[in-house]
Amino acid sequence: MPEWFGPALMVVVLVVVIPVGVLMSGAVAAAILGTFIKNDVDKRFEGTEELALSQKS
Repeated sequence: MPEWFGPALMVVVLVVVIPVGVLMSGAVAAAILGTFIKNDVDKRFEGTEELALSQKS
């Protein structure tokens, strides 16, 4: 292997793999947080007109 292979691999990891991993983990965290918040709000407004309106599509 050429001697520049190691540094080139590190550049690819730092520029491509790490940012994609951070963005994907942020998307997963947002989905989980959104689910928990939606369930909490639905429980708070159970039996009210606001809940019925929010579930209409």
